[in-house]
Formats: sequence, structure tokens, C-alpha cells
Amino acid sequence: MTSLRALATGACAAALASLCAFVAPAKAQNYPTRSITMIVPFAAGGPTDVISRIVTAHMAQTLGQSIIIENVVGAGGTTATTRAARAANDGYTLITGHMGTHAASVPLYPKLAYHPEKDFEPIALLAGTPILILARKDFPPKDLKEFVAYVKANAEKMNAAHAGVGSVSHVSCELLHSILDVKPVGVPFNGTGPAMNALVAGQVDYMCDQIVNAVPQINAGTIKAYAIATPERNPSLPNVPTTTEAGLPNFQAQAWNAMFAPKGTSPAIIASLNAAAIKALDDETVKKRLLELGSVIPAPKDRTPEALATLVKNEIAKWTPVLKPAT
Repeated sequence: MTSLRALATGACAAALASLCAFVAPAKAQNYPTRSITMIVPFAAGGPTDVISRIVTAHMAQTLGQSIIIENVVGAGGTTATTRAARAANDGYTLITGHMGTHAASVPLYPKLAYHPEKDFEPIALLAGTPILILARKDFPPKDLKEFVAYVKANAEKMNAAHAGVGSVSHVSCELLHSILDVKPVGVPFNGTGPAMNALVAGQVDYMCDQIVNAVPQINAGTIKAYAIATPERNPSLPNVPTTTEAGLPNFQAQAWNAMFAPKGTSPAIIASLNAAAIKALDDETVKKRLLELGSVIPAPKDRTPEALATLVKNEIAKWTPVLKPAT
């Protein structure tokens, strides 16, 4: 009797397991059934916001549900990223993170409420964004060599704008300042959109910013661009020299934007989102818009969740020794 009861119990357990195995994929296959919220950890109008809107607009068509952008500002993007880490892992709350929120934040915030590797599921790399050295249009130096000399001579009087501690604009200029051995006054904003507005208005002296935020202003002549921190010139700004050409070869910096979900999100949902992101990046209209802004489209091998996980790990290792002295 005991063996029969055990056999029956085992059969029921096996049947239940089979049922669960059947139901779980079915739920994933039905995803999404309602709108998705994409948290952007900075104010509207900045590089992360612009890239998010371009890519998610196409993804929404593929997924058959709207993707609502929610801008959440504060603490260099870590406020929004903490919120995303604590969200339900059902695929309906995502975040567009970047080098600042998912790498530089680790050494800069000793009490960071999340860990980029432990608290998120990587989905896809969306775009690379080269860094430019920019200044207000009436800033005295004519080229990068003069800029370096001028900043070194007047560092205590200089105001450098950024989007908050840990943001790309902050981190990249920290690297620049460490190379120049200067400590100007940092002026934080709730995003590089507001920071750029201040630069255009002449309220701050200079900043380091992602190319996406700068191309329209440079072409309009409302700000100066001294150099781009990449080995080669960017097609969207062919007249802006590289830092190597302009005399500062050891300043090399390129940021990135990528999509993440809270830890524990179903692999099937991650796969659906990754496929939608890849389809967006392959769309000619999306590619054209991103390239016009100076973005670098990720190669196919760099678009997988595994590749993004490796990128985050490597970026934390890269920026920790650079930024640890700044904390």
C-alpha cells in the first residue's frame, strides 16, 4: 500500500511538473500582453533618452505593445537604476543603462543600492557613443592644445558641467582631468540635456559629452568642439579632429547605451526583447537616425545578452582604478 501511495504521489508530482513546464513557455510566448515601461535614468533630450526613444519605437512595432519612456532623474542615474533593480521581474519594467550606471557607479558610490552584474539581466547593447571635448562658443582657446594650456592655468576658475556623479559626462571628464592633473569646479545637472542647455547659454565653461547630444549644437555653431576621443574621426562630424590628431592621444573614451531587465526575468522574455532590439538595429531608418547622431551601431557579435554581460564586467574593471581616487 505504501509503495502504491508513493508511486501515485510521484506520478502526480511528475504530472504537475509537466504541466508547469507547459504553462511557463506559454506565458513567455504570449509576452507582452500590455505596455512596457522603459526607465531612462536622465532627463529628456539627453543621449540615453534619444537613443532609447529611437530604438524602442521600432521595438514596440515588433512586440505589438507600446513602450513608454519614463525619465527618472537623480544621483547620476543611480536613483532610476535602483528603482529598476527592485522592479518586478516580469518583463514590463526595463531600463536603458550605460557606462555610468552599470560600471562607473560601482567605484563612485560605495553604498550603491544595486550591483550591475548581480541585479540585472542584460538584454542588448544598443549603441556606442564617442565622447567629445566641448566648450561654450566664446571660450578663448582656439584648439585642443590651447584648451589644455588654458584649463591648466585657470583650473580653479573653470566650471565643468556634467549630468551627476557617475554619469558618462562626469566619468569621462574625470578621466580628462586626471590626465591633465587639474581639479576644476564640477557643476551637476539632472541630465546632459540640461547640461548642454547651460553650455549653449554660456553658463558653464566646458564639458565632456556623448556625440549624440552634441552634433546638432556643433553644426549650429552654438558650442565649440575641440576633439573626439576615438582613434578615427566620426562621419557625422568630419571636421572635428581626434584627440590623437589634436595632441592628447592618451584621452580615449567611448560610452555605450544598453538595455537591461531586473534579475530573474525569464530567459524567454529576454530572448524576445533581444530579438526585437536586434530587428530595430537592423532597420535602415533606425540605423540612419543613429548614425546621423554619430552613434556607433553594435556589430552582430556584440548584440547578445552574453556579450553585454561581458562588456559590463570589463567596464567595471576598467573604470574602478580610474575613479576610485575620486571617491
